[in-house]
Amino acid sequence: MVRLIEALLPRFLHRIALRIAYQARRRWRMIRKVPLVGVAMIVRNDRGQVLLVRHSYGPPMWSLPGGGAKRGEEPIAVAVRELQEELNCIGTQPKLVGSFEEVLSGSPHTAHLVELTVNGPITPDRREVNEAVFFEPDALPHDINPHAEERLRYWQSQQR
Repeated sequence: MVRLIEALLPRFLHRIALRIAYQARRRWRMIRKVPLVGVAMIVRNDRGQVLLVRHSYGPPMWSLPGGGAKRGEEPIAVAVRELQEELNCIGTQPKLVGSFEEVLSGSPHTAHLVELTVNGPITPDRREVNEAVFFEPDALPHDINPHAEERLRYWQSQQR
């Protein structure tokens, strides 16, 4: 169904729909408080750089790529799927780095942190992800989403 919508709906309309859905979903989560499961990804290239993205919805900050899990979907499978859907690339050597229990938009949220490597080009889908850039881990931009910053610090602490 999602692929059909993407095929029929121009990208600019899809981005508008995503912004509306993002706000509606946040409000729904605050009311329902349904537990959520998602994945944040540390995506590295062959030079050891880390990928950050800017989404077409939500705050205009740099974030880690990621997405929500479907019912029963394992974190590694979510990471591989989201990387293909949003950035048109294949992740290799996926490994689960850790998990975070938090509240997201008023709902309990489990965020799994998965590290992957990519060897080819990254092409944002221009629907959910507008921009994707690799940064040196010690030279990250200043405008990073606080959740992404926390996950990057955790990942870096695990590298030592």
